[in-house]
Amino acid sequence: MYQLDVKSAYLHGELVEDVYVDQPLSYQKEDKNKVYKLKKALYGLRQAPRAWYNKIEDYFTQELLDKCPHEHTLFVKQIKEGKILIVSLYVDYLIYIGNDEALHENIKSSMSDLGKMRYSLGVEIKQYANGIFIYQQKYAQDILIRFGMETCNRVCKPIVPRKTLFQDEKGRSVNVTEFRQMIGCLIYLLATRPDLSFFCLSSCMIYGEAH
Repeated sequence: MYQLDVKSAYLHGELVEDVYVDQPLSYQKEDKNKVYKLKKALYGLRQAPRAWYNKIEDYFTQELLDKCPHEHTLFVKQIKEGKILIVSLYVDYLIYIGNDEALHENIKSSMSDLGKMRYSLGVEIKQYANGIFIYQQKYAQDILIRFGMETCNRVCKPIVPRKTLFQDEKGRSVNVTEFRQMIGCLIYLLATRPDLSFFCLSSCMIYGEAH
Protein backbone atom coordinates (compact mmCIF):
# COMPACT_ATOMS: atom_id res chain seq x y z
CA MET A 1 0.00 0.00 0.00
CA TYR A 2 1.55 3.28 -1.16
CA GLN A 3 0.72 6.98 -0.99
CA LEU A 4 1.00 9.84 -3.46
CA ASP A 5 0.64 13.60 -3.23
CA VAL A 6 -0.38 16.13 -5.87
CA LYS A 7 1.38 19.48 -5.49
CA SER A 8 -0.87 22.57 -5.70
CA ALA A 9 -3.79 20.32 -6.63
CA TYR A 10 -6.49 23.00 -6.78
CA LEU A 11 -4.47 25.02 -9.30
CA HIS A 12 -4.93 22.21 -11.84
CA GLY A 13 -8.71 22.58 -11.89
CA GLU A 14 -10.40 23.87 -15.05
CA LEU A 15 -13.24 26.37 -14.56
CA VAL A 16 -16.46 25.79 -16.52
CA GLU A 17 -17.89 29.26 -15.83
CA ASP A 18 -16.55 32.80 -16.01
CA VAL A 19 -14.92 33.94 -12.76
CA TYR A 20 -13.50 37.41 -12.23
CA VAL A 21 -11.27 38.61 -9.37
CA ASP A 22 -9.90 41.95 -8.23
CA GLN A 23 -6.33 42.74 -9.19
CA PRO A 24 -3.88 41.51 -6.51
CA LEU A 25 -1.90 44.32 -4.89
CA SER A 26 1.38 43.09 -6.35
CA TYR A 27 -0.01 42.81 -9.91
CA GLN A 28 -2.07 45.94 -10.36
CA LYS A 29 -1.91 47.55 -13.81
CA GLU A 30 -2.49 51.18 -14.77
CA ASP A 31 -6.26 50.93 -14.65
CA LYS A 32 -6.96 49.62 -11.14
CA ASN A 33 -10.72 49.50 -11.78
CA LYS A 34 -10.33 46.53 -14.12
CA VAL A 35 -10.51 42.92 -12.97
CA TYR A 36 -8.84 39.67 -14.00
CA LYS A 37 -10.65 36.79 -15.65
CA LEU A 38 -9.42 33.48 -14.28
CA LYS A 39 -8.38 30.73 -16.66
CA LYS A 40 -7.93 28.14 -13.91
CA ALA A 41 -9.08 27.63 -10.34
CA LEU A 42 -7.46 29.26 -7.33
CA TYR A 43 -7.36 28.26 -3.69
CA GLY A 44 -10.28 29.89 -1.89
CA LEU A 45 -12.75 29.62 -4.75
CA ARG A 46 -15.94 27.73 -4.01
CA GLN A 47 -15.58 26.03 -7.39
CA ALA A 48 -12.00 24.89 -6.74
CA PRO A 49 -12.70 21.52 -5.03
CA ARG A 50 -15.18 20.45 -7.71
CA ALA A 51 -12.86 21.64 -10.51
CA TRP A 52 -9.98 19.63 -9.06
CA TYR A 53 -12.11 16.51 -8.66
CA ASN A 54 -13.28 16.75 -12.27
CA LYS A 55 -9.65 17.10 -13.38
CA ILE A 56 -8.39 14.05 -11.48
CA GLU A 57 -11.48 12.05 -12.48
CA ASP A 58 -10.74 12.77 -16.17
CA TYR A 59 -7.14 11.63 -15.63
CA PHE A 60 -8.25 8.36 -14.05
CA THR A 61 -10.71 7.81 -16.90
CA GLN A 62 -7.89 8.25 -19.43
CA GLU A 63 -5.85 5.71 -17.48
CA LEU A 64 -8.80 3.27 -17.71
CA LEU A 65 -9.68 3.33 -14.02
CA ASP A 66 -13.36 2.80 -13.26
CA LYS A 67 -15.06 4.90 -10.58
CA CYS A 68 -16.88 2.95 -7.89
CA PRO A 69 -20.62 3.70 -8.17
CA HIS A 70 -21.04 3.68 -4.39
CA GLU A 71 -17.86 5.56 -3.39
CA HIS A 72 -16.87 8.30 -5.83
CA THR A 73 -13.35 8.70 -4.46
CA LEU A 74 -12.47 5.05 -5.15
CA PHE A 75 -11.14 4.01 -8.57
CA VAL A 76 -10.27 0.51 -9.78
CA LYS A 77 -8.35 -0.76 -12.81
CA GLN A 78 -8.54 -4.42 -13.75
CA ILE A 79 -6.75 -5.95 -16.73
CA LYS A 80 -6.10 -9.44 -18.00
CA GLU A 81 -4.26 -12.07 -15.98
CA GLY A 82 -5.88 -10.86 -12.77
CA LYS A 83 -3.85 -7.66 -12.48
CA ILE A 84 -5.57 -4.97 -10.44
CA LEU A 85 -4.92 -1.44 -9.19
CA ILE A 86 -7.07 0.27 -6.51
CA VAL A 87 -6.77 4.03 -5.89
CA SER A 88 -8.44 6.00 -3.10
CA LEU A 89 -8.55 9.81 -3.32
CA TYR A 90 -8.68 12.22 -0.38
CA VAL A 91 -8.46 15.82 -1.69
CA ASP A 92 -4.86 15.94 -3.06
CA TYR A 93 -3.73 12.77 -1.30
CA LEU A 94 -3.91 9.35 -2.93
CA ILE A 95 -3.56 5.85 -1.56
CA TYR A 96 -3.09 2.97 -3.95
CA ILE A 97 -2.53 -0.75 -3.82
CA GLY A 98 -2.23 -3.43 -6.47
CA ASN A 99 -0.54 -6.63 -7.53
CA ASP A 100 1.44 -5.41 -10.56
CA GLU A 101 4.57 -3.28 -10.42
CA ALA A 102 4.04 -1.83 -13.91
CA LEU A 103 0.67 -0.39 -12.86
CA HIS A 104 2.33 1.13 -9.79
CA GLU A 105 5.04 2.82 -11.80
CA ASN A 106 2.54 4.19 -14.30
CA ILE A 107 0.48 6.04 -11.70
CA LYS A 108 3.57 7.27 -9.82
CA SER A 109 5.08 8.87 -12.90
CA SER A 110 2.93 12.02 -12.82
CA MET A 111 2.68 12.58 -9.04
CA SER A 112 4.90 12.95 -5.97
CA ASP A 113 5.70 9.53 -4.57
CA LEU A 114 5.57 9.44 -0.76
CA GLY A 115 6.59 5.79 -0.54
CA LYS A 116 4.92 3.10 1.51
CA MET A 117 1.92 4.19 3.51
CA ARG A 118 2.66 4.62 7.23
CA TYR A 119 0.11 7.12 8.55
CA SER A 120 -3.14 8.53 7.21
CA LEU A 121 -5.99 10.44 8.89
CA GLY A 122 -5.17 9.20 12.37
CA VAL A 123 -4.63 5.59 11.27
CA GLU A 124 -1.15 4.08 11.56
CA ILE A 125 -0.10 1.35 9.14
CA LYS A 126 2.60 -1.30 9.40
CA GLN A 127 3.23 -3.49 6.38
CA TYR A 128 4.76 -6.93 6.62
CA ALA A 129 5.41 -9.72 4.17
CA ASN A 130 2.37 -11.63 5.42
CA GLY A 131 -0.11 -8.76 5.72
CA ILE A 132 -0.94 -5.17 6.64
CA PHE A 133 -1.60 -4.15 10.25
CA ILE A 134 -3.58 -0.96 11.02
CA TYR A 135 -3.99 0.65 14.43
CA GLN A 136 -4.66 4.04 16.08
CA GLN A 137 -2.35 4.12 19.08
CA LYS A 138 -1.35 7.78 18.74
CA TYR A 139 -4.96 8.83 18.09
CA ALA A 140 -6.14 6.95 21.21
CA GLN A 141 -3.40 8.55 23.33
CA ASP A 142 -4.34 12.00 22.01
CA ILE A 143 -7.96 11.38 23.06
CA LEU A 144 -6.90 10.48 26.61
CA ILE A 145 -4.72 13.58 26.88
CA ARG A 146 -7.41 15.83 25.40
CA PHE A 147 -9.99 14.78 28.01
CA GLY A 148 -7.55 14.48 30.94
CA MET A 149 -7.71 10.69 31.23
CA GLU A 150 -4.09 9.74 30.55
CA THR A 151 -3.57 8.68 34.20
CA CYS A 152 -6.75 6.59 34.49
CA ASN A 153 -6.62 2.87 35.29
CA ARG A 154 -6.34 0.52 32.34
CA VAL A 155 -8.77 -2.29 31.63
CA CYS A 156 -8.58 -5.19 29.17
CA LYS A 157 -12.20 -4.87 28.05
CA PRO A 158 -14.06 -1.77 26.81
CA ILE A 159 -16.89 -2.29 29.29
CA VAL A 160 -17.23 -4.03 32.67
CA PRO A 161 -19.07 -7.39 32.24
CA ARG A 162 -22.31 -8.02 34.14
CA LYS A 163 -22.51 -4.32 35.01
CA THR A 164 -25.96 -2.75 34.73
CA LEU A 165 -25.91 0.84 33.54
CA PHE A 166 -28.56 3.15 34.93
CA GLN A 167 -29.35 6.84 35.14
CA ASP A 168 -28.31 8.56 38.36
CA GLU A 169 -31.18 10.93 39.15
CA LYS A 170 -29.11 12.74 41.79
CA GLY A 171 -25.91 12.87 39.77
CA ARG A 172 -24.32 16.13 38.68
CA SER A 173 -24.89 17.44 35.19
CA VAL A 174 -22.15 16.89 32.64
CA ASN A 175 -20.85 19.20 29.95
CA VAL A 176 -23.02 18.21 26.99
CA THR A 177 -20.59 19.54 24.38
CA GLU A 178 -17.63 17.72 25.92
CA PHE A 179 -19.61 14.47 26.16
CA ARG A 180 -20.52 14.67 22.47
CA GLN A 181 -16.89 15.31 21.60
CA MET A 182 -15.84 12.21 23.54
CA ILE A 183 -18.36 10.00 21.75
CA GLY A 184 -17.40 11.47 18.39
CA CYS A 185 -13.72 10.73 19.00
CA LEU A 186 -14.51 7.17 20.09
CA ILE A 187 -16.67 6.56 17.01
CA TYR A 188 -13.70 7.35 14.75
CA LEU A 189 -11.62 4.94 16.85
CA LEU A 190 -13.98 2.15 15.74
CA ALA A 191 -12.09 2.05 12.43
CA THR A 192 -9.52 -0.21 14.11
CA ARG A 193 -11.31 -1.07 17.37
CA PRO A 194 -14.80 -2.34 16.46
CA ASP A 195 -15.00 -3.93 19.93
CA LEU A 196 -15.66 -0.43 21.31
CA SER A 197 -18.95 -0.15 19.42
CA PHE A 198 -20.98 -1.57 22.34
CA PHE A 199 -19.49 1.01 24.69
CA CYS A 200 -20.25 3.87 22.26
CA LEU A 201 -23.81 2.64 21.73
CA SER A 202 -24.45 2.31 25.47
CA SER A 203 -23.12 5.82 26.10
CA CYS A 204 -25.35 7.27 23.38
CA MET A 205 -28.40 5.46 24.80
CA ILE A 206 -27.73 6.76 28.30
CA TYR A 207 -27.28 10.28 26.96
CA GLY A 208 -30.55 10.02 25.01
CA GLU A 209 -32.49 8.86 28.07
CA ALA A 210 -31.03 11.70 30.17
CA HIS A 211 -32.24 14.29 27.63
